[in-house]
Amino acid sequence: MEKICMKLNVLTRRAALILAGSALSLMSLGHAAMAQTFPDQTITLVVPFSAGGSTDVVGRVVAQKMGEILGQQIVVENVAGAGGNLGADRVARAEPDGYTILMGTVATHALNPLILKTTPYDAEKDFSPISLLVVVPNVLVVNPELPVNTVAELIDLLKKEPDKYSYASSGNGTPLHLSGELFNSMAGVTMLHVPYKGAGPALNDVIGNQIPIMFDNLPSSSGHIKAGTLRALAVTTAKRAPSFPDVPTVAETVPGYETYTWNALFAPAGTPPEVVAKLNEAANTALKDPAVIARMDEFSATIVGSTPEDLGKHVTAEIAKWAPIVKSANIQMD
Repeated sequence: MEKICMKLNVLTRRAALILAGSALSLMSLGHAAMAQTFPDQTITLVVPFSAGGSTDVVGRVVAQKMGEILGQQIVVENVAGAGGNLGADRVARAEPDGYTILMGTVATHALNPLILKTTPYDAEKDFSPISLLVVVPNVLVVNPELPVNTVAELIDLLKKEPDKYSYASSGNGTPLHLSGELFNSMAGVTMLHVPYKGAGPALNDVIGNQIPIMFDNLPSSSGHIKAGTLRALAVTTAKRAPSFPDVPTVAETVPGYETYTWNALFAPAGTPPEVVAKLNEAANTALKDPAVIARMDEFSATIVGSTPEDLGKHVTAEIAKWAPIVKSANIQMD
């Protein structure tokens, strides 16, 4: 009887192994079949900020070209709020089939995990990286009625009348918020932060002079700067932006100051690698299109185009890089 039981146990284990192997084979075949037909329906690209901002601009330019390459429309859905968390969480919880993807940023995948006490998702574990698209400068802009033309003049004004002036941003915990707080700290000034649900609404109020100052992504402010409805005092990157060579850097007045943002595509964790590979190929091909390159050049966005693996490493490195900056600026939010 004991020998029979042992044989039954061996057979049971073998059956379990065979079933497990069959399941893996079926899963692999399923992924391969999905990759062959993908995409066979509309793809949704979630932009976690309101329309009109830098992330929205980059998202729409890339989405249109990717849709042409893939042969399926890519619809941009703006899901603004909570510094990008609402939109990012929407994708993290979506079906991992490649039909719902995210235009992620330094906010959603580096700053929010550091600044916020709790986030609804894990920036590294809850997403499948697709491609790092572009790196984008930020810019310090003011309403033309504010009597300053340089960073030095702005600092003098803020020191003469402390606590009088406010600056707008695209939301709490965003790179634009961090840009302002870092400026406060390094320049020794005080400006009240007024968060909005995206750069678009914030820009409208700065142009209307409800708020006199803003740190914005250069892409969304560039047209207003050229039109004269906003005055650019400085870009926030270490070097001047090629599209605005006459605009100095903040660091030329405040040594060591530097902030910027980036845009990247992510899918929900568990998306089949074959589907991720198709999206990656389409994204990187789109970034090589002359019209896309010209559009990105207009606002000095540096095109990258990476592998999924390199984007994953980039996210890890960005969290490590921003951690001491956030700590030194003493930014912590609920």
